[in-house]
This record gives sequence, structure tokens and C-alpha cells, in this order.
Amino acid sequence: MARIGGVDIPTNKRGEIALTYIFGIGRSSARKILDEAGIDRDLKVKDWTDKQVTTVREIIGAKYTIEGELRSQIQLNIKRLMDIGCYRGIRHRIGLPVRGQSTKNNARTRKGKKKTVANKKK
Repeated sequence: MARIGGVDIPTNKRGEIALTYIFGIGRSSARKILDEAGIDRDLKVKDWTDKQVTTVREIIGAKYTIEGELRSQIQLNIKRLMDIGCYRGIRHRIGLPVRGQSTKNNARTRKGKKKTVANKKK
């Protein structure tokens, strides 16, 4: 099992897919990494040599922000938005959609379970 960036990547998958198990690396980044390392994209991770694993590990370490460091960076960015009180920060603070989505009917993921409001009796 290859361990890259503190993550055990699956050995029975193709290199391109296996690298996406690392937070911060998607398909296009995985393709670039494998091309730079000179590894065939279709080669399974269990068929990589130790030298190839080391090369991939060095490329990721040098050029990409991944896992814990990236997560903390994202959290700091959200905290900064909330501190300056911009529109996006306020939406984060009150738990509503940040990117302009409609909230009249949907947005249940952000708003949580439906809270029924009773009518006033006349």
C-alpha cells in the first residue's frame, strides 16, 4: 500500500483515480502529477516501483497544498470572511447558501431539517 501525503492510497486502482483519494488532488491534478513523474495513467498503484512512488511523493510535496494544511487554509479563509462581515461571511455565519442559490423552496442541506411554523388562530 502506497502512503502519500499521510493517506494510504488504494493499490488496486489506476494511478489517476488513486491519487484523487488525497484531499486537494482531483482528476486533472492527478493527470499532471503522473505525466510529470513519467508514469502511465492506466498503471495500477500496486505495479508502481518504489522510485515512482517517491517521485510522486516529491512532486506533490513541492507543488501542492494537501490534506490538513489545505483544510486549515480553507477554514481560515471562511473565518476571515466572517470577521470582515462581508455578504459571504454573513451567509456562512447564519448557515445559508453562500453562492446565490434560492432559499424559498430548496437549500435544505444548508438550512437543516424543515421547521414547521404554526399559523395564528383568528
